[in-house]
Amino acid sequence: MQKSLVHRLLNPLLLWRLRHVSERVYVVWLAGLVGVLAGLAAVALKTAVHWQQAQLAAAVTEPNRVFALSIYPVIGITLTVLVTKYLLGGELGRGIGPIIYNTARENAIVPRSKLYSQLITAFLTVSFGGSAGTEAPISVTGAAIGSNAARVLRAGRRRRRLLTGCGAAAGIAAIFNAPIAGVLFAVESILLELPAQYFIPLLISSATATVVSKALYAGQPFALITNSWVVDTVPFYLVLGLLMALLSVYMIRMYHWFDHFWARWPGLRWQKVLAGGTALGTLIFLFPPLYGEGYTTVVEKLLAGDAQSLTDGSLFSVYGDNNVWLLLILVFFTMLMKVVATSVTVGAGGNGGMFGSSLVAGALGGFLFARLVNMTGLVAIPEVHFVVLGMAGVLAGVVHAPLTAIFLIAEITGGYALFVPLMFVTSFSYLITKHFEPYSVYTRKLTLKGVDVYANRDRDLLSRLDLHRLLDTDFLTLRPNATLGELVDVFRHAHRNVFPVVGKTGLLRGIISLDMVRDTLFDDAHYTTIKLSELMQKPAAVISPTDSVEHCLDLLERTDSTSLPVCDEEGNYLGFIVKAAILARYRRELIEEGQA
Repeated sequence: MQKSLVHRLLNPLLLWRLRHVSERVYVVWLAGLVGVLAGLAAVALKTAVHWQQAQLAAAVTEPNRVFALSIYPVIGITLTVLVTKYLLGGELGRGIGPIIYNTARENAIVPRSKLYSQLITAFLTVSFGGSAGTEAPISVTGAAIGSNAARVLRAGRRRRRLLTGCGAAAGIAAIFNAPIAGVLFAVESILLELPAQYFIPLLISSATATVVSKALYAGQPFALITNSWVVDTVPFYLVLGLLMALLSVYMIRMYHWFDHFWARWPGLRWQKVLAGGTALGTLIFLFPPLYGEGYTTVVEKLLAGDAQSLTDGSLFSVYGDNNVWLLLILVFFTMLMKVVATSVTVGAGGNGGMFGSSLVAGALGGFLFARLVNMTGLVAIPEVHFVVLGMAGVLAGVVHAPLTAIFLIAEITGGYALFVPLMFVTSFSYLITKHFEPYSVYTRKLTLKGVDVYANRDRDLLSRLDLHRLLDTDFLTLRPNATLGELVDVFRHAHRNVFPVVGKTGLLRGIISLDMVRDTLFDDAHYTTIKLSELMQKPAAVISPTDSVEHCLDLLERTDSTSLPVCDEEGNYLGFIVKAAILARYRRELIEEGQA
């Protein structure tokens, strides 16, 4: 009843829109609306997370803070599990992977529960110090806003897919105040391809979300970099790209190893919470920079040139504040353990993603490399440059989104002073990582389940075709006891050259084509004596009405046939599937996809 009431209220508005607003303008309006809503969601989550973290930090004194930081994440994960189990029915769907699947395989229909579930659980997890990023939950929330807005406003599948991408783009744009990076993230990670008509709505959505974020929230760490790169440092960029690729491969494999490990404990079991919480608390106790997302505890300090403060509150601090080797050991293990901490946070029942964790690990890797080079005394390279280049390199490798990485760092550093180094580092990291790990941290799990969203775009289009709508029943049927003469009469008036031979009960007995009987057509002496049962042949293959269009096309190719009969389970004739009809419909889908 509530749904029908919404439709009654919307009907006049939709009718007015059809009469007065063109389709392109309407889509731009929708993209702007999705951008505003996604921007507000991003601001709400980030503001709430930072406020809660400030309250928790103020609740304990400095001597006890390291112990509190080890306990807080356990509380957050426990609360997340309770909410997931009792308020969300045990289903959460963490990460970008489910959204990629929804977009590629389920006509961009995102469950309505993701409008709020990701925000609530990400807040509980990250605000209490869970070592994961909020980018994935915000992007998923934005995608859910776009998808469900399209459903409420009765937009078609293609518009719904576009608005889902707009929501995901707006979420990323609002987090970092980086509209171009938001658009590219949607293209590289969600939509996987971009018809030209998608550009303007995506840009509008990202720009709108950025305006909302800029007006209400300061955004992520900002480091203005104006001093440009020099040619002498190019070899170091190439080496950094290689090292960040190795780190990316390590992070992808480690993340999915832990995912498989936690899968051995299905469901929301308290053993997982206890084991994961204990492990995470121990990691944070040993390496305090693992607490939370890592932007304020790691990235801001590295960009401010205050790397030594990373040892504050750790066991390393008792050995002195100026021991550079202890600092580098801490940085090295924090870099390696970031993916472990994120995997444990998510596996134990929390919610968060690898986007932010990739940036933090990359910042640590870039700093470690630059500091080691500078310690040789042979050359001096700017550490801040390599911090942001490391961020871009690992993001490009882990997420398989090099353009997103380039423009994200370019936007958050206030310009394009490092554009060429960014191109070197991200290209090297992405290409090397892709050689060892063909799928990103988001799509690797989908691929293991048999869903290859990159290689099967054709399959995606074919899966949209309805076999029953392609069924051609305009074929003249013949009886087995009909004569050759009757067949000749049929040939004279038919526009087909293939005929199904069907029994009285509807059972398909065989088929006859012009090529089969060409030599006997002019044997008029036997027109009345030769029966079709003597001339017919079994079809090269028979299609079931439950077969997919992709399978039908495969049968047509393998049998070198232009058409094949369709029969039910009892063998009763239903019609024909014609290859030309499949290809024509497929071509229309391609055209409509491009015009969406």
